[in-house]
Amino acid sequence: MRKIKVGDKLQVHCYKHDGTLYRICDEALVLDIKEDFIVCGNYRTKIIEKDNIRKKTFHSYQTNEPAILFFYDNRWFNIIGQFKETGIYYYCNIATPYIIDDGLIKYIDYDLDLRIYPDGAFNVLDRNEYKYHKKKLGYSEDLDKVINYELSNLIEMKKNNIGPFNKKMLKKYNKQYLDIILKDK
Repeated sequence: MRKIKVGDKLQVHCYKHDGTLYRICDEALVLDIKEDFIVCGNYRTKIIEKDNIRKKTFHSYQTNEPAILFFYDNRWFNIIGQFKETGIYYYCNIATPYIIDDGLIKYIDYDLDLRIYPDGAFNVLDRNEYKYHKKKLGYSEDLDKVINYELSNLIEMKKNNIGPFNKKMLKKYNKQYLDIILKDK
C-alpha cells in the first residue's frame, strides 16, 4: 500500500455491507492529510452509481459544483461540502472509516445520510433504506449502536459548527482546491 500525498488524484469507491460496489467517484484531489482525516476536492467529477431500481445496472452523472470531501480514520461518517449557487450544502454519509488501497479511497456506506442546507436546517435521509438493509444484510445490534451513535455525533458537530461545518475552514479548502485546478489549466 503506497502512502498518499497532497496533490494525489484518487478515486472513491463506496461499498454496501455485503461487499457490493455501489458508487464510484471518478476523482478526489488530496488537499490535506491530518492525523485523523484527509481532505479532498473535486469539481465536475463523474459519479457512477448502482441503479436502485434495476440493481444490476449502473448509471452515471457529473457533479455541477466544487465539493470538499472529508474522510475520517476513526469516525463512522464522511462529509461533503458542496458550493452551490444558492449557498453551501452538506451531504454526510454514515459510513465506515476510510481505507486507502492502491489509489482508491474505500468505505462501506450504511444508508443513513445527513443533508444540511445553507440556512442550517437539516434532515436525516434514508431511514427506510437503513431499516431494509439492516434486516436484509444482517447488520448486528453492535453495528446498529455504532451507526446511531455516530449519527448523533455528526448532528452535534453540525449544531456546534465543528470541523467541516466551520464555514471558514471549508472555504479555505475550497479556495485551495480552486487555486490548484485554475493553475493546472
